[in-house]
Amino acid sequence: MKSAMGIILTGGMNNRLKELSIERSIAAVPFGGKYRAIDFTLSNMVNSGITNVGVLTQYNIRSLMDHLGSGKEWDLDRKKDGLFIFPPFLSEFGTGWYKGSADAMYNNLGYFERSKEEFVVIGQGYAVYNMDYTPMLEQHIQTEADITIACRNMSDFSSDDQKLLGIVEINSEGRITDFMEKPLHPKNIMGSTGVYILSKKLLIELLQESAAKSQYEFVQDIIVRNTDKLKIHAYIFNSYWRPLSNIQLYYRANMELLNPRVRQELLMDRKKIFTKVKDEAPAKYNEEADVRNSIIADGCIIEGHVENSVLFRGVRIMKGAVIKNSIVMQGSTVDQNVTLHHCILDKGVAITEGKTLVGDSEWPLIVGKNVKV
Repeated sequence: MKSAMGIILTGGMNNRLKELSIERSIAAVPFGGKYRAIDFTLSNMVNSGITNVGVLTQYNIRSLMDHLGSGKEWDLDRKKDGLFIFPPFLSEFGTGWYKGSADAMYNNLGYFERSKEEFVVIGQGYAVYNMDYTPMLEQHIQTEADITIACRNMSDFSSDDQKLLGIVEINSEGRITDFMEKPLHPKNIMGSTGVYILSKKLLIELLQESAAKSQYEFVQDIIVRNTDKLKIHAYIFNSYWRPLSNIQLYYRANMELLNPRVRQELLMDRKKIFTKVKDEAPAKYNEEADVRNSIIADGCIIEGHVENSVLFRGVRIMKGAVIKNSIVMQGSTVDQNVTLHHCILDKGVAITEGKTLVGDSEWPLIVGKNVKV
């Protein structure tokens, strides 16, 4: 990819993921049987030829940093460039806490100034999609835009979910004329995917100007405020994309992965999504096992009935258990004659014999990490 570096924003404090984000950043939330949310944007950058990637972290960073490590799985453990993680830090003039996404980048201006790349690709670390950024950068250069934003038709989101997105208006020339961040009443169905491309020089100028005015958010204080001043263009990306920004979208995205068409588009047709490698034995299905339309990760032992569900590594489903439309995370155990419908079990959960837990497709029942029921 022509002279571009990557920045991944991992999001602020998010209570909309309930128990799943109490002890971890939303970018570190497990997804799809073996992935973390950040794997998708990070893999997209690596697959687009970006070898200099900075990850700006803030809340509950231990799980995220443990997952990323040195960046080996993404071929970013290198002498030149590589993976850089920037948690908040205490300094003479700083508070030790980022006040927003723009403030996080401003506090790490030295990283931008040291980097030799001409352009910056900024992505969100909590969205699930498979995208090559190269055509987007080529369009950015061809149109001589100041900023290019990847946008898509959001008609496959409910009206309530559209209120959580950045909604844009695009004229006939492909220029964004209005940007409404999380509007109460969305005017149309074109929305931002949270992927931005701009020159490093312009980004540094915008960050310095924003800091001087005590403005701290990249979208609200830089993009929205400069829509009429800068030449901001849309790059149309109409493939599969889901932000894991609330529990309904998280549950829905995992369930959609059971659709062969979605799974093919997201994980097979395009370039590989990398993740942290863990050595596990293959899943074992005992004689009593009955598994239908489910994702079963390595290390699982199945003796019961599993249907339309996602099971992460090392899950144990005992004889007589019935699991439907549920997500069961790593190392959890479901004992004999347990019934789970529309549930999300975090890591290390134990459901004891005979229990029945029933949620709803819009409000799945969540059991927090390491809880015994």
